[in-house]
Amino acid sequence: MIIKSFELKKHNLKNIKFFLIYGVNKGLLDDVVEEILLPNLTKNLFKYDEAEIFKNLNDFEQNILNKSFFENEKVLVINRASDKILNIIEDIISKEVEDLHIILLSGVLEKKSKIRRFFEKEKKVACIPVYEDNFQTLSGIAVKFMREKNIKISQQLINIIVDRALGDRNNLKNELKKIENFALNKKTISISDVLKITNLSENYSISELVDSCLSKNKTGLLKILNENNFSSEDCIIILRTLLLKLKRLVKIHEQLNINKNNIDVAISSFKPPIFWKDKQIVKQQMTSLNYLETKDLMVKTNEIELIVKKKPESSLNITTDFIINLAN
Repeated sequence: MIIKSFELKKHNLKNIKFFLIYGVNKGLLDDVVEEILLPNLTKNLFKYDEAEIFKNLNDFEQNILNKSFFENEKVLVINRASDKILNIIEDIISKEVEDLHIILLSGVLEKKSKIRRFFEKEKKVACIPVYEDNFQTLSGIAVKFMREKNIKISQQLINIIVDRALGDRNNLKNELKKIENFALNKKTISISDVLKITNLSENYSISELVDSCLSKNKTGLLKILNENNFSSEDCIIILRTLLLKLKRLVKIHEQLNINKNNIDVAISSFKPPIFWKDKQIVKQQMTSLNYLETKDLMVKTNEIELIVKKKPESSLNITTDFIINLAN
């Protein structure tokens, strides 16, 4: 059965033995697991990767079936779950193993995905999609955080913080933590404070790097690459930032096509609001890339991220070559 993430607390989670959580929102996925599911289940936690299970299938099955005298319930969290593991899950369900919960975590699953369709249709299991957060949701998280921490801050500044998070829940949490630490010795927080706190050099350089890439500004791109000592650890951040900005361009293109607005109106009315100093950059990017090109780049960026993860020793060369080619 399908359960929306915000409705999970309405259910008796102990009565559900199998969960599939899938989607693009890694921050929400983490929140569902760490803040909702695990606190309501058990402390006997075992983590697996799907590939690891297939390499040691006998050990995995023994861990499920064997129960020591001192053990209570078990929770198994399986990362990177795909259709490949469905037969194993169906077999475990048929055995009706007591005191066992399994949480399957996955990225994007198409409608034709076998494991997604199984979890959507079966009444005794839970299918939990985690879609992208909108501006309103992220703003609500920020407002709640400020209220709980007793930090007095205007909605205008919250909007800027949310905008700087680039639509990513985990990014937003990191920015809010910076604000909390800064506010310990400050009675009020100004717009200049927020801009400084949420614009640390490494994040700012990556954002500028991606902006130069999407604007076809190869000179600016090479200048940033030469002035910053990016490492292999930065590659995923660079690619994720690129993907987030591409998603924003796609949405603006779609809004432009639906409402038949001019490009300035589409950018000004976009939600979450685009910070004033970034509007001209976004306009330039919209001019450089049409809708189909932007969609195609999203696919290619995802493909490059997979390659980078498989070849960490070459990740920096792969990533820099990719973004330089995009700027041509």
